[in-house]
Amino acid sequence: MAKENILKGGEFLVKETKAADIFIPEEFTEEQLMIAGTCSDFLEQEVYPSLDRIDAQEEGLMRWLLQKAGELGLLGISVPEQYEGFEQNFVTSMLASEYMGAGYSFSVAYSAHTGIGTLPILYYGTDEQKQKYIPRLATGELTSAYCLTEPGAGSDANSGKTQAVLSEDGKHYILNGQKMWITNGGFADVMTVFAKIDTDRVLSAFIVERNFPGIKFNPEEKKMGIKGSSTVQIFFNDCKVPVENLLGKRGQGFRIALNILHMGRIKLGGTVLGAAKRAITQSVNYANERKQFGTTIGSFGAIQHKLAEQVIKTWVTEASVYRVSANIDDTIETLLEEGRSKGEATIEGIAQYAIEAAFLKVFGSEALSYIVDEAVQIFGGMGFSSETPIDRAYRDSRINRIFEGTNEINRMLVVDTTIKKALKEGFDVSRYSRSVLKEFEEQATGKIPQDYFEEKHFYVTNFKKTALLLLGVISETFKRNLTSEQEILFNVSDIIMQVYASESALLRLEKLESLRGAEATSIYRDIVDVFIYDAADVIRKNAVDAINSFAGGEDQQKLLHIAEKLSEVAPINTKEARRRLAAKVIDDNKYDF
Repeated sequence: MAKENILKGGEFLVKETKAADIFIPEEFTEEQLMIAGTCSDFLEQEVYPSLDRIDAQEEGLMRWLLQKAGELGLLGISVPEQYEGFEQNFVTSMLASEYMGAGYSFSVAYSAHTGIGTLPILYYGTDEQKQKYIPRLATGELTSAYCLTEPGAGSDANSGKTQAVLSEDGKHYILNGQKMWITNGGFADVMTVFAKIDTDRVLSAFIVERNFPGIKFNPEEKKMGIKGSSTVQIFFNDCKVPVENLLGKRGQGFRIALNILHMGRIKLGGTVLGAAKRAITQSVNYANERKQFGTTIGSFGAIQHKLAEQVIKTWVTEASVYRVSANIDDTIETLLEEGRSKGEATIEGIAQYAIEAAFLKVFGSEALSYIVDEAVQIFGGMGFSSETPIDRAYRDSRINRIFEGTNEINRMLVVDTTIKKALKEGFDVSRYSRSVLKEFEEQATGKIPQDYFEEKHFYVTNFKKTALLLLGVISETFKRNLTSEQEILFNVSDIIMQVYASESALLRLEKLESLRGAEATSIYRDIVDVFIYDAADVIRKNAVDAINSFAGGEDQQKLLHIAEKLSEVAPINTKEARRRLAAKVIDDNKYDF
């Protein structure tokens, strides 16, 4: 992508994007696909044969698997070569996350180690800290965890009570406190622990080794899903941490935590893709084998509808995730050219897309929830049996709507961050909102174009106008009290998600057709047609609900009229479109889109 065409985070609402300027999954290089293949082979050879042993938390097994992955270089994909890594770009690391995402509990341990476990030290550590820990984390010699959550500090992470006090001789910080829900905590050698120094109001971060004195690990938690991942409470009782293990500067911990969470959120959007594609393949395998009334259940329209929806949600999520991943890579490259260090450039590059990270975490995790739920339904009674593979997929998926900040928190972040960023970076949402109102007053809304792509872009532009209209109106109506209007924030957040997903799917189709021709890509038009048609309904409903929550009289009627007009799309035969999608996945007997 030309550097001048990179959209900043949130700018997709106010700027048009050309298909030529986005990255699509069909453009992966041979090297990237080789890395993906290595991930896939690892799961097939080491993880899938051991799923029951993993879920039983066989002593030492998960740690051994991580070490095995480290030997193949799979723990160091994002790590610079000087620290024993592959130093691949963000798109490549996202692709590895996607493929490993099909690994059930192992994917959780892998993601925690390579993401929140390793990256705080890589991006915020001193040269000495990085030299000491990163090479051994990249090779799997050491395993890692991230200790932020406390019994009284979950979504409100900065309210944590863990304390750090400098020892009398000035050589150690003495840690006291409790952490909970710590992934990999049962075996991690190195932990990033967040605590407040003395009476500080904000967190600091520390690198804590497992063998430091004063640490107690509780037994493994019993969980609904991801049973094989290690999850423990950790207690720090006068734990002595050398002063040189302070990570970053004093009081920088909350910023470290936020930036690492941005990375975790956007990576989760990719991780769910691997789980989704595996669940779809399992669904269609069963639909092609199971017979009722003398024929396979895949021949029934009800089952075809489910398979098609699974495909649509996955393909659209994929388009969205890799679009923003490439934006992140381009932004990192630009920052490097400006003289930033690799760590600074990466942190800032990802933080630039905090809005997209938040809603793609929500969109992806909810897409996967739908996919595994319908997979159980396709399996019927057998889907409720722990003897079938879909049982594990269903239970393991649920945590994704809680991980990395609950979906409720992330929905609120989407709107709050969009409004703040708009004011800071010069695309004032109130101004755009007023321009939408003026457009309707002058009846200058335009006619639906006849060309296929122009028509779809016309709809997407109208979806954007809906989001901008509401962002402006609610920010002016509620001002500083907006954060207390959570239901309205959810409405607007859901609209923004549908805007980005619709545009990403459309741009992917447009670029794909330019590369392969219309005839070879006609099936993907069905995906885009159905998604945008359904998105219009989602947007209309959320807009109407939001407007009815605060407006009255003539203002209410005017806003409702605009919302209805902006969500109008031409009718399509969704039944036949879904049947064509289902026919392809049934013929392929796997997800292959």
